[in-house]
Amino acid sequence: MKKLIVDTNIMFSVLLGKSKKIREILFSSEDFKPYSCKFSIVEPFKHKDKLIKNSDDSLREAYVLCNDIDEKDLLFVALAIELDGLLWTGDKELLKGLKSKGFEKVFILK
Repeated sequence: MKKLIVDTNIMFSVLLGKSKKIREILFSSEDFKPYSCKFSIVEPFKHKDKLIKNSDDSLREAYVLCNDIDEKDLLFVALAIELDGLLWTGDKELLKGLKSKGFEKVFILK
């Protein structure tokens, strides 16, 4: 398995839903193991307003779900929506708020 270093602009492409192929490589490929640096995690938060403004429906939906709970979790919720996956978080306030809005795509460790 090759180590694949992922730049922030690739992360933006995933968040904006621009390429199914990129998502497949990052999340499903057995040929590559993705790596990145802290900057790629911090950078999207610096541009969250731009991401929301120019984003797809998943980010808009996540914004509606998170804006009055905790906007820092917006990108995690958007990714769960975009990939039709489960959100795994220990943030009880976020879980309670999302559940009150009908969001049930969560993973609970039992």
